[in-house]
Amino acid sequence: MYLDPKEKEAIFKKHGKNEKDTGSAEGQIALFTYRINYLTEHLKNNRKDFNTERSLVKLVGKRRALLDYLTKKDILRYRAIVKELGLRK
Repeated sequence: MYLDPKEKEAIFKKHGKNEKDTGSAEGQIALFTYRINYLTEHLKNNRKDFNTERSLVKLVGKRRALLDYLTKKDILRYRAIVKELGLRK
């Protein structure tokens, strides 16, 4: 498995309130970003894996929806998570 529970807890600890805070938007965005990066690397080697490509597109959409929610809810939290994860270039 590409993501063991210890890594997952570390992601939520770094971006959420604590390691058990799996519901915060920042924690979910960070987890989606990790998964998106992993799937992107996979698709570089396996360009005909269309199921993974579809999963990647769905994940990007989910992350976009959470980022839109965070923009409307609290722009400062949005700017912090974008800067921290390096989503905008």
